[in-house]
Amino acid sequence: MLKTLYTRLTLGLFLLLLAVGLLYTFFSLYSLREYNASVNQELHRDLAKDLVADRNLVSEGELDRGALKELFALYMTINPSIEIYLLDLDGTILSYSADPAKIKRKQVSLEPIRRLMNDMDSYPVLGDDPRSHDRQKVFSVTPVPSVENPEGYLYVVLRGEEYDAAETMARGGQLVELSAWALIISLAVVMIAGLAVFRLLTRRLTLLTRLVEDFEHSDMSRQALQSTWRGRRPVVRDEIDYLGATFDDMASRIASQIELLTEKDAQRRQLVAQVSHDLRTPLASMQGYIESLKLRRDRLTAEEQDRFLDIALKEGRRLSRLVDELFELAALEAREKQPVPEPFPLAELVHDVVQKHGQEASTRQLELVVDGDPDLPLAYADLAMTERVLDNLIGNAIAYSPSESRIEVVFGQADGLPQVCVHDSGPGIPEEDLPHIFDPFYRGESSGGSGHAGLGLAIARRIMSLQGGDICVENLSSGGASFCIRLPVGPPE
Repeated sequence: MLKTLYTRLTLGLFLLLLAVGLLYTFFSLYSLREYNASVNQELHRDLAKDLVADRNLVSEGELDRGALKELFALYMTINPSIEIYLLDLDGTILSYSADPAKIKRKQVSLEPIRRLMNDMDSYPVLGDDPRSHDRQKVFSVTPVPSVENPEGYLYVVLRGEEYDAAETMARGGQLVELSAWALIISLAVVMIAGLAVFRLLTRRLTLLTRLVEDFEHSDMSRQALQSTWRGRRPVVRDEIDYLGATFDDMASRIASQIELLTEKDAQRRQLVAQVSHDLRTPLASMQGYIESLKLRRDRLTAEEQDRFLDIALKEGRRLSRLVDELFELAALEAREKQPVPEPFPLAELVHDVVQKHGQEASTRQLELVVDGDPDLPLAYADLAMTERVLDNLIGNAIAYSPSESRIEVVFGQADGLPQVCVHDSGPGIPEEDLPHIFDPFYRGESSGGSGHAGLGLAIARRIMSLQGGDICVENLSSGGASFCIRLPVGPPE
């Protein structure tokens, strides 16, 4: 029950209002008591002086003890709410109108008496209550027999014990009842208003929770994002809207990543199947020729034995090259093999690579030419990796170009960056194969039986990506394909 935010907010509001109500009641009662004391002392500040004057307590400059006893007896009967005490100049109680059995003090402090006599407008001033060792009450006081010739003080406690008892009985229950009802009604009204406000505030959180739950229990594909927060509230107005919009973005990224993982998983399955096929083919061929050579050695001529060995050796080399390419691609994908970029003249590297492939091109009766602007800006890349890419592109061009055709290696600038393009005279690349030409193990119809495993271009693209460069392909209008690489001229900013 307490797991929902709305319930917790409701409970928190109730406890907060209860605490505020109790504090308000306490301070109200305290303030009311102080206010009543001030009013009572202000109304009766001259009571002691009036008693002396009205009851003729002073005769010929002396305090009339008999009149004082009559005053005590009279006020104990007709006005028990006040208590009258006669004090000497030290504050010792000489006589009083109260019940002797309830008097606890023999002396009261003179400090409050002097403070009130010095400033009769300072309210409230509390003095010692003779009926208690620690209680204080408002009072009225006057020197007797006179201010000029004081022999003591007439000390009148304005709210005596009888008054307190009567007030407690008459007003205590009613005040508590009124305070309780006021507290209950205030709590009820504020709770209803607070619940309405909380409902408005948490309604959107509830909606967002449902969106999250629906997405959690779905397949987390893009079809599961038909109901979004932005679809309901296109304008971000507060933190809840921002949270909802952020969830939309997060859910969209999760869906994209799941689709990418699904695609990668399918590619992985296809890669495993293709690797298995490409590894099995040269291995089976090599195994077959070696077994034939072993079983039929005595019936094969020396030329046939050499031919069988040459074929097995060729297939072994093919298998070794495929394994090397697999390890190289895996290292690049895992970023275990990182480029070490440095500035170098691209034109010199192109000439070196073309010269390295010259013998192979001549053997296949191909014309391998190089042309371009020697004043290229220095390329900023890994020299060995760039050479690896050029080797792959020129090697592919030689493999796919027919005899007595021309292969051109052209270097120049494109958008201020050094660029190298390899134009071959082969059959070109079908348009449906162009988007996949750099995928691992992809071989279109034009690959024929070249024996290539389809990893060279994937390695080339990964190398260019790691170096911050680019590689692209297009078909030439005159026939053949054109592969171009573009290299940066400095480190990324």
